[in-house]
Amino acid sequence: MKELESISSIQPVNREIYDRVMTNFDAMGKPLRSLGKMETILAQIGAVQQTDRIDITKKGLIIMCADNGVVEEGVTQTGQEVTGIVAENFLDEKSCVAIMCKKCGVGLYPIDIGMAFDTPRVEKRKQMHGTKNFTKGPAMMRQQAIYAITQGIEMVERLAKEGYRLIATGEMGIGNTTTSSAVTAVLLDVKPEQVTGRGAGLSSDGLKRKIAAIEQGIQVNSPDKEDAIDVLSKVGGLDIAGLTGVFLGGAIYRIPVMIDGFISAVAALCAQRIHPDTKGYMIASHVSKEPAMKMLLEALGKEAMLTMDMCLGEGSGAVCAFPILDLATEIYYKMSSFDEIGVDTYVPLD
Repeated sequence: MKELESISSIQPVNREIYDRVMTNFDAMGKPLRSLGKMETILAQIGAVQQTDRIDITKKGLIIMCADNGVVEEGVTQTGQEVTGIVAENFLDEKSCVAIMCKKCGVGLYPIDIGMAFDTPRVEKRKQMHGTKNFTKGPAMMRQQAIYAITQGIEMVERLAKEGYRLIATGEMGIGNTTTSSAVTAVLLDVKPEQVTGRGAGLSSDGLKRKIAAIEQGIQVNSPDKEDAIDVLSKVGGLDIAGLTGVFLGGAIYRIPVMIDGFISAVAALCAQRIHPDTKGYMIASHVSKEPAMKMLLEALGKEAMLTMDMCLGEGSGAVCAFPILDLATEIYYKMSSFDEIGVDTYVPLD
């Protein structure tokens, strides 16, 4: 894969830095490890950045927007025109996650990686106006999936050059819980009904159509579970492929990347299957209500920071986690040590 040669540079995160950050936390005037994931995730960020002088001042959200041909099978409540409308709303600060980003000072980057309809202001990085209906054949060609992956990698490279130190992942695309469930079913080798939910509020009949479409897509295309790109191209979506590139890019450019919900986690799993060391660069923000989310986190070996029964997508759960990491950073740099307050240092108990 000449287009993906850059992934050969991916290395494991720096475990020595992780231990150093944890040692720094242990020296603070508080019970050992009492801040839980606030400590361990900040240590992970240090390990990614290869320094115990952690910097997450500049944070961004990349939202991959795309449409999916499988909507022809009646698996959604709304039409593909909604994707473009919401993508424009991101730029007008009218959507939920855009409001959150403004409040938290997060840079917002919606990307048209494969929307069915062009919009005037959303940055275009696409070769296709949506995927094909995977119940009748592959959603896209392998090369088109690779192109979308490279666009995700290039977005991280761009943000790295602009000084971003922490990136969240989001998506927008009608029908993308169907594609995500299909990819999950193949990669985890489970039945579609185990990993398929109602998405944005399907009826019971709609859920049956959704499961049937996934079963048919898998049968028609016979995706290879050992080849994540094959799975993406046959039953996946361009938004998932683009986000897969974002996770790979995080590992290439040593920037931690936040997993959002179900669809983002599917992309994270694809990236991990393409290069196992990407896992160390990922942070799980929250547990989505979608039935497959816990299975995906388990497959990735991740524990989420938050459990809030969210299922909005767009990167909303990932952005919710940013203020907690800001608080952790403030504590890391400003809290007094045991020596400074004249108290004996806590030691681990047997």
